[in-house]
Amino acid sequence: MAYLKNKFFTVFLQKISVLDILQYQQVFLDYLGSKKWVREPKNLYEPIDYILQLGGKRMRPILTLMAADIFSSDYKKALPAALAVEVFHNFTLIHDDIMDEAPLRRGKKTVHEKWNLNTGILSGDAMLILAYQFFESYEPEIFQELAKLFSKTALEVCDGQQLDVDFETRNNVTIDEYIEMIRLKTSVLVAAALKMGAIVSKTDAKNADLIYDFGLNLGLAFQLQDDYLDTFGDPETFGKQIAGDIIENKKTYLYIQALKLADKRDQQKLQFFYNQKLEDNSIKITEVTRIFELYDIPILIKAEIESFTDKAFETLQEMNIPQSDKENLRNFGLWLMNRTV
Repeated sequence: MAYLKNKFFTVFLQKISVLDILQYQQVFLDYLGSKKWVREPKNLYEPIDYILQLGGKRMRPILTLMAADIFSSDYKKALPAALAVEVFHNFTLIHDDIMDEAPLRRGKKTVHEKWNLNTGILSGDAMLILAYQFFESYEPEIFQELAKLFSKTALEVCDGQQLDVDFETRNNVTIDEYIEMIRLKTSVLVAAALKMGAIVSKTDAKNADLIYDFGLNLGLAFQLQDDYLDTFGDPETFGKQIAGDIIENKKTYLYIQALKLADKRDQQKLQFFYNQKLEDNSIKITEVTRIFELYDIPILIKAEIESFTDKAFETLQEMNIPQSDKENLRNFGLWLMNRTV
């Protein structure tokens, strides 16, 4: 499945090669590979090297380089900022895996499973500090702007993670609360990745704020599409277990909207299933999916995805960039809205 997922992403990148996204990806991977992560004490730094070598699409650093290329003629000057984004993202993955007690990440042992819990916590902490250090290669004014944005974003991601944890024990989560949670946990980092490329390029504040808003709305569409695919995606292309959110009782948009629209009998069924941890989840998955479909939840979430994507596209019209760049950003958004991986 991982092969199919990566193959699909590569085909997508080739389709919008006007922005040389495959080149961004390779340049970033070369830059990442040039860094020597392992030093003494090795038990602190070997886990950092391990998580950074596990792969992934590197979408966030690619967005930083893409924005830098749009707003300037030298996107490579954004490489330290792009690396900061990627290191921070992987720091959050280490700590997320600890909180979720996850045994695997991208098909390999998670850091806390391969080493231990304390190592996972400490190596993650070190990655957060390392991420800040990559900004030190920039002149003071740019450094200050990047650090200010980064601090705001990092704290917002923590806010989002805490809200996600809080939702596990709440039965009255609203759609607005859920959207705010995913905005903080997921979207702000996508938005910040783009804005960092704009800051490094020294574009004007209006363009920088607009590319941030573009990323914020696109990030929301991305997460909602992830929610949809988790239940209704194709197992052959999605790349991870279908119905994982149902099995883990995660209160996503699908569940919250269904609970809001369902009759009393189906509400009770949903609440019953979402209070169970079962060995065999086949009946649970079938019944919950049936309820989602009965109340047109797939249609409603698709409309929400389209709405956030349209909001992202509206910001493009105000940006002072060539029309060709606007079209490529639009194509990128359309792929996110319609992706199957």
